[in-house]
Amino acid sequence: MERKSIKVKDYLVPLDLYYTETDEWISIEGEIATVGITDYAQKKLKNIINVELPEKNRNVNKGESIGIVESIKAVADIYSPLTGVVVDVNEELLDKPELINHDPYGKGWIFKIKYSDKDEINELMTPEKYSDKISKEE
Repeated sequence: MERKSIKVKDYLVPLDLYYTETDEWISIEGEIATVGITDYAQKKLKNIINVELPEKNRNVNKGESIGIVESIKAVADIYSPLTGVVVDVNEELLDKPELINHDPYGKGWIFKIKYSDKDEINELMTPEKYSDKISKEE
């Protein structure tokens, strides 16, 4: 499915997602949020060679570091954008971490969380706010 996106500099920002200040994207379906890192983040990291996934059934708080993405250039924390329980992780990334580089908004998703505080969604960034943030960086 082709998603509508805006292009900011060289980075795609899909219009149907939410974003964090720490460059995670969030897709909300019912009470489940799917989380990954943005096109901007993966291009900054360059070639991703390893991913440490959060544990399934782990209780997490918004803003908590719950995983790591490692590239040949740097190591970056993955933060939970919402409070809740990790219900699924993308185990395919253990063998193919480069999926994050090739398809950050699709096959490169990292984890799913059953969130417990719907109000936290309102604190996430809209595509427009995130676009503004990355256009001011570099």
